[in-house]
Amino acid sequence: MLRSTDFGKEVCVKGWVRTKRGNKNVAFIALNDGSIIHNIQLVADVAVFGEEALKPVTTGACIAATGTLVKSQGQGQTVEIQAKTIEVYGTADAETFPLQKKGHTLEFLREIAHLRPRTNTFGAVLRIRHHMAYAVHKFFNDKGFFCLHSPIITGSDAEGAGEMFRVTTLDMKNPPKNPDGSINYKEDFFGKESNLTVSGQLEAELGALALGLVYTFGPTFRAENSNTPRHLAEFWMIEPEMAFYDIKDNMDLAEEMLKYLIRYALEHCKDDLEFLNNMYDKELLNRLNSIAASSFQRLTYTEAIEVLKASGKKFEFKAEWGVDLQKEHENHLVDHFKKPVILTDYPKGIKAFYMKQNEDGKTVRAMDVLFPYVGEMIGGSQREENYDKLHARIKEMGLHEESLWWYLETRKFGTCPHSGFGLGFERLILFMTGMTNVRDIIPFPRTPKNAEF
Repeated sequence: MLRSTDFGKEVCVKGWVRTKRGNKNVAFIALNDGSIIHNIQLVADVAVFGEEALKPVTTGACIAATGTLVKSQGQGQTVEIQAKTIEVYGTADAETFPLQKKGHTLEFLREIAHLRPRTNTFGAVLRIRHHMAYAVHKFFNDKGFFCLHSPIITGSDAEGAGEMFRVTTLDMKNPPKNPDGSINYKEDFFGKESNLTVSGQLEAELGALALGLVYTFGPTFRAENSNTPRHLAEFWMIEPEMAFYDIKDNMDLAEEMLKYLIRYALEHCKDDLEFLNNMYDKELLNRLNSIAASSFQRLTYTEAIEVLKASGKKFEFKAEWGVDLQKEHENHLVDHFKKPVILTDYPKGIKAFYMKQNEDGKTVRAMDVLFPYVGEMIGGSQREENYDKLHARIKEMGLHEESLWWYLETRKFGTCPHSGFGLGFERLILFMTGMTNVRDIIPFPRTPKNAEF
C-alpha cells in the first residue's frame, strides 16, 4: 500500500499505533501491522471524530481504520490515509505501556520480550529470521534434498560432550534406585536415560544412507552453563547429510549455501537490512555484499597454524599444532585473507568420533567455515564410513557403544562415503543482522537462570 498510486481508493488498515501527534485540529497517527518496517500515516480530522473519540488512540493501541488513500503532504512517506472511521480493538495505557517513543536499550527490551517484536529493531530481526528460514528450505528443496524430522528426545550424545538436558518423568524427590544407590532409569518413561538432543546429525546420516540427500532444521539444546553473548541453551540447527559426497563436495555445498542465503537476504530484506545498517552496524551491507561476491579461501589446519605463527602477533592463546583454534585465531585468519576461510584436516584429538580419519593417522577430514564478525559459521566433515575405524574410535573416546549400536550398524549394511555439516541458525542471523548478542536474534532466549515467556 505504501507504494500504491491508486489515489482516491477506499482502504482498510489494521495494526498497532506507533505514535500519535498533532494539534487541536488534526491528529497524525503512525500505524504498523508488522509486515514491513515502515509505518503508514493516518490523518484524522479532530472536528469529525471529536477529541474524546481519539483519546484511546495512543501509542501501543491496536486499531482498525478505514479511509481514502491520498498523496502525502508531508515528508517521509509518499501516501497517507484520510481517516473516516477508527475502531479501537485494544487500548494501551499511556502511563504503563513500556514502549513509548524514546530510545530503549536492548538489555531492557529482553525484559519485555513479549512486547519487543513491536519495535523497529526486533520487527526487522524477526522478519529477516523468517526469510532466512524460508530460504534454507528453498535452497535444499531446489537441489533435490529431502527434509528429515530428527527426534528432539534422544538416548545418544552426538557430540560426546555430555552437556545435555535430561528428560524424565521420575519423581526426583523419591526416584527408584538400583542396589548401588544410582537412579534406576529402567523405571523411567523411556526405560533408559533420555535427553534433549544436541544435534540431529546422527539420525540425518541414516536418512542420507537411504534417500541420498537430506537435511534437518530443528531445535537443539545444550546444558552449557555459559552466560555469554554467543551462547544459548536452546537454538536451531541446519544439518544436511549427503551420500556419496567427499570433503570437497561438502565444502562446495557449504560455500554455495551461504552465498545463496546472503544474496536472498539482500534481495528480499532490503528495507530491514538498511535499517539495521543505519542503526547498529554501518558495515553490515558492505560485509554482506563483499562475501556474496567472494570465493572462500581454503587451507588445512596445519597451514593455518603456520599463518598464525608467521603473523608475529601475540595471541592470548598460543597457536600451536594440536590446539583448538580460538576466536582470536579465527578472526586473524579471516582478516589475513580478507574473505571467509574454510579450514580442513584438523587433528583428530580435538574433533568428534564420527569424522573420517586421514591416512596420516593424525588428522580427520573435518571442515570449519570461518566468517568475519561471528567466527565459526559452519562445522562439518566427511563421515567415517569404515566400521572397524569408527568402532575403534568410539571405544578410544570412551563413548557408550551400546547407545550407538544402530549408528554402527549402518557401516555394516551398505555403507558408502558420505559427508555433512551443521549451520547454527542463530549464528547465521547474528551475521545477517549485525546484532552483537545472540539473545537479540531469537524471539524468546533460553539462557542460564532464564526461561521466561
